[in-house]
Amino acid sequence: MENLAFDFSASPPDPIVLDVETQYLSHEVPGGWTAVDKLRVAVAVTWDEKNGLRVWFEQDVPALLEELKAHRPVVTFNGEGFDFKVLSAYGPVNQLYDRSADILKALIAELGFRVKLDSLALATLGRSKTGSGTESVEWWRSGDPVLKQKVVDYCKSDVELTRDLYFFGKRNGYVLVDDLRRSRRRRVPVRW
Repeated sequence: MENLAFDFSASPPDPIVLDVETQYLSHEVPGGWTAVDKLRVAVAVTWDEKNGLRVWFEQDVPALLEELKAHRPVVTFNGEGFDFKVLSAYGPVNQLYDRSADILKALIAELGFRVKLDSLALATLGRSKTGSGTESVEWWRSGDPVLKQKVVDYCKSDVELTRDLYFFGKRNGYVLVDDLRRSRRRRVPVRW
C-alpha cells in the first residue's frame, strides 16, 4: 500500500484548506470530466491559521495560486482530482500536488472505495454539508446577489468541514466512515 504520511522535513507544517466552486458542470463542457479545467472558478475559499477564512473570486485566482505556494500542506477533499485541475486553467499547479494532503485520496487508498464529504463529516463530526455542487452552480448562475452569497457560504462551510476532518484525523489518528457495504460504521486509520 502507498505510504500516505506527509513529509514535513522540508518546511514546518503550515496547512491551508481549499475548496473551489465552479461556473459550469462537467456535462456542460466539451470533454466532461476529462476537461475539468474548463469548468471555470466561481469562488474559492481557503482557511489558514493566520488569516482564517478567505474568499477568492475568479479574478483572484493568480493571487490564490501564489498564496497556496506559501503553505504546506494544501488540505482538500478531492483536490487532486478536482480543485487543482480547475485551478490549472489559471496557472501552473504542479507544486500543489507536491504539497497536497487530499483527504479523499488518502481514504480511497485505505478503504478501496470513494466516500462522500457529507457522509464522512456526518459520521466523524456529526455535521452535514449545506448544499451540493450542482446547486452551487445553479445559485451562481442566477445572478441574484443573495444566491451568489449562498455559494460563498456553502464553499466556506465545505472548507470548515474539510478543516475539521483534517484536524480530527491528525489529533485522533482516525476518521469515521459509514461503510454501507458492511452495514456498519468504521474507524479508518489516517496519517496526515
